[in-house]
Amino acid sequence: MKTRIAQMWRSMPLRLAVLLVALFSVVSLLSLAASYAVTQSSFEQAIRADLAQDLAGFRAAPNARAVALLVKAESRETDPNRLILSYVSPSGQIYGNGAIARDNEGFHIVSLDADRAQYDGAYLTLTEPLYGGLLTIARSRAEIAALGDVFINILLISLLPTVLIALSGGLILARRSKRHVEVVGNALDAMTTGNLGARVKVGSRWSDDLHQIGGKLNQMAGAQEASVAALKQVSLDIAHDLKTPIQRVSVHLDDLARTTQPDTEQADLIGKAQNELIGIASVFQSLLQLAQVEAGSPRTRFTHVDLTALCHTLVEVFEPSALELDHVLRCDLPERAMTVDGDRALLGQMLSNLIENALRHTPPETVITVKLSSNEGRPMITVADNGPGIPADEREKALQRLYRLDRSRNTPGNGLGLSLVEAVANLHGAELQLQDNAPGLRVTLRF
Repeated sequence: MKTRIAQMWRSMPLRLAVLLVALFSVVSLLSLAASYAVTQSSFEQAIRADLAQDLAGFRAAPNARAVALLVKAESRETDPNRLILSYVSPSGQIYGNGAIARDNEGFHIVSLDADRAQYDGAYLTLTEPLYGGLLTIARSRAEIAALGDVFINILLISLLPTVLIALSGGLILARRSKRHVEVVGNALDAMTTGNLGARVKVGSRWSDDLHQIGGKLNQMAGAQEASVAALKQVSLDIAHDLKTPIQRVSVHLDDLARTTQPDTEQADLIGKAQNELIGIASVFQSLLQLAQVEAGSPRTRFTHVDLTALCHTLVEVFEPSALELDHVLRCDLPERAMTVDGDRALLGQMLSNLIENALRHTPPETVITVKLSSNEGRPMITVADNGPGIPADEREKALQRLYRLDRSRNTPGNGLGLSLVEAVANLHGAELQLQDNAPGLRVTLRF
């Protein structure tokens, strides 16, 4: 789960969506803050204008007593939580519905009732000496305080849903883009593992840039496939064209050997030349067979092949060679028959190559096991040994044509055995894996 989230976060569409949402949020917050500041200032100016107008009305009174009576009359009809009127007459008597008091915490407005309760909230006040007394008018800032709640509600109602919708859209686009990238990545993985026929399946809803990338990749894969096919064809033509001259040279050497006295230096040289020629002919024959298998022509000969009987037969065939080389060849087969559709000769050649490789490239007393089992209902052949094995970094190279490990240079072989095994496995839809047998090599074929 964490890996999927990390991959999603690294996707460009989601990052762009988050960046745009962050930019939109910052701009919206700055806009709301500016609007709040302007509106708050406008409200304060309106309240101060009202205070000045109220004060002008009290200035129209002719004397202190008239001011006191006017304050007393208006304060009866005024809500003290909205407007406070207070007049301290020249004699020190307080008229109105409130008075300003001061303590260590600052100024407060208290009621003139018997309980002298303090009014909650903030007020804007205007005080002026009038006819020897002191007139104070205070208007509540409740509207300004409520303005903050209004803007918070605007933020919650408009900005947050917009951010969530934008992030959801970015997530959807990221998942969609991730699927498109996975299609391209899977095609590239298939191409890099040797499947040159793999192509990027471009969808109708793909964007123009991804459509162009997919098209260019398919174009590149087609050119590479054509190049490899041409190279294989050249190899096949060379092998086919040299087959006849090699056979003629072999005939000439045979004729020369019959006319040469045995146990002479000339006879020894002729024998070495014949052995080398046999190896050359084997390489060309393997190349021709490999080309035929990769072309898929043997599929026309597919029949039901009993893998149980085939493994048993080949183990019996190679047992004398194993004993001669001081190896132990074991067989682990199921009691029931396990069959696949295929070419019996090619499957036999494939299994023979695996057993021969294990016999050639392992020291004496090596245990070689040929096992046939079932994996999720599918046949699986395993050829394992406890020899030196193949280093992990060379297992892919070992499947290449004519590639041989450094330690195998002095052993018989032409480097085409595992290449033919892989080609036959691909022809039969089998998965070939070279794995560590700890110690040794384990070759697995899953049909």
